[in-house]
Amino acid sequence: MKHYSHKLCRRYGVKLCQSQRCPVVTRKSPPGMHGQKGYRRQTEFGTQMAEKQKAKITYNILERQFKNYYQEAISRRGDTVEFLLQILELRLDNVIYRGGLAKTRPQARQLVNHGFFQVNGKLVDIPSYRVKIKDKITIKPQKAAAKLFNDLPKQLEKHVWPSWLFYDSVDKSLKVLALPKTEEAEQTFNPKMIVEFYSK
Repeated sequence: MKHYSHKLCRRYGVKLCQSQRCPVVTRKSPPGMHGQKGYRRQTEFGTQMAEKQKAKITYNILERQFKNYYQEAISRRGDTVEFLLQILELRLDNVIYRGGLAKTRPQARQLVNHGFFQVNGKLVDIPSYRVKIKDKITIKPQKAAAKLFNDLPKQLEKHVWPSWLFYDSVDKSLKVLALPKTEEAEQTFNPKMIVEFYSK
């Protein structure tokens, strides 16, 4: 999985994984046995599709679900780009990752699937579950002693939380303070191009 992920990072020329050793940081060529001199110039449609693919890879979402998110965003009155990013950022697996309780989004997804977290005191094992303002995310008491949480304090020493999330170090919980800000969302893709792609 790591090699596949890095291959995608190199294909799109941007770090899409959470690995500290991602080759895209130092290796600027696309994947291939012999490499290429650089990235080919894409059409407008190709560029927009690439941005969509980057977002899907970043949040680990399949096409059907991603398109449903777009349909929901466009049905609201206001900024579609902002709404789409909010939907993506408020997924429970993403909140766990952004809150520092998991090292990567794939790990956060796995932990949610295995019943490690509660939302407002109730077990939630659906990664796509959308949290709301004032929701409190906690580690399930029976899972709190798991080895992967032993180094959490040290792991969080340099962690930077987005302004819409509050981390309580006493009970290792997260609280959603506000809707995610566009400028604090993932910067690996251009959401405006994604909206343009689907709007055609």
